[in-house]
Amino acid sequence: MKTQWKEKGYACEPIPAGTDLKAEIRRMCAEKNAVIMAHYYTQADVQAIADFVGDSLALAQQAAKTDAAIIVMCGVHFMGETNKILCPDKKVLVPDLTATCSLAESCPSENFARFVAEHPGHTVISYVNTTAATKAVTDVVVTSGNARQIVESFPKETPMIFGPDKNLGGYINSITGRNMLLWDGACHVHERFSPEKIRQLKAQHPAAKVLVHPECKDTVVALADKVGSTAALLKFCTSDDAQEFIVATESGILYEMQQSCPDKTFIPAPPDDGTCACNECNYMKLITMEKLYNCLKYEWPEIEVEASVAERAVKPIEKMLEISKNLGL
Repeated sequence: MKTQWKEKGYACEPIPAGTDLKAEIRRMCAEKNAVIMAHYYTQADVQAIADFVGDSLALAQQAAKTDAAIIVMCGVHFMGETNKILCPDKKVLVPDLTATCSLAESCPSENFARFVAEHPGHTVISYVNTTAATKAVTDVVVTSGNARQIVESFPKETPMIFGPDKNLGGYINSITGRNMLLWDGACHVHERFSPEKIRQLKAQHPAAKVLVHPECKDTVVALADKVGSTAALLKFCTSDDAQEFIVATESGILYEMQQSCPDKTFIPAPPDDGTCACNECNYMKLITMEKLYNCLKYEWPEIEVEASVAERAVKPIEKMLEISKNLGL
């Protein structure tokens, strides 16, 4: 049966009418000793049913310590790979294998390995939004939440390569005084934010504070009251006195923000083409309740990482977790 689903990349068996998806998903989790992890950018109903919701760092930390036999990673493909690398003895599922990542795709491992070879003597830092094969030619992985601290943990004179996100790398260079060599990659969501449209929103909501993810272009970052990872932006809005926030990151985070601060207003910054009122990752939104149900039912699609790749890729991930723990992150 998996053969008929292979091209689609997810189990598309029709679900009987009247099925209580929430109840059935929770029943299967209990029956199979499965845990559901979801990224902040997934759909609201997926976040609502998950056992754990977080950003890339938190999801990796949670995967490393879970006792579950099955991890269902509701997010994009590289997140499932990260979980499998950290938990090789567990079954790791992703509800839709076609949920890839534009940033990871912007950094083919062969090309990145060639770039690294052309710059010997450099410490290689890769954003977690990369494939396992790219991580395998990396010294340490970072997330947007710990990139600055990990970069600063190395002596200032250390020559470094940062990939694949040129915007995040440029931002880290600007706040640390480093001069890392940057790979020319970017996230299609965060590249689409427009400083002009944010200024227009600010004019309409003058008391609103602007929250910006560091994967955005520097012209957008310059408008921010707070720059940070999804977790950092969430923490800021829960502790700040402002009642309105303009949010320049993937709009899925607004669900958690609204849950945490029901009395505050969150305004998604639109893409620069003006096609919609918010900016979404079409890959993250591929993860649906129906696919989650079938994924648990059939225990497919399953993530596999070649042993030789996993053996090399686990080292920079473990180094990130070790440094983060030592720094109290």
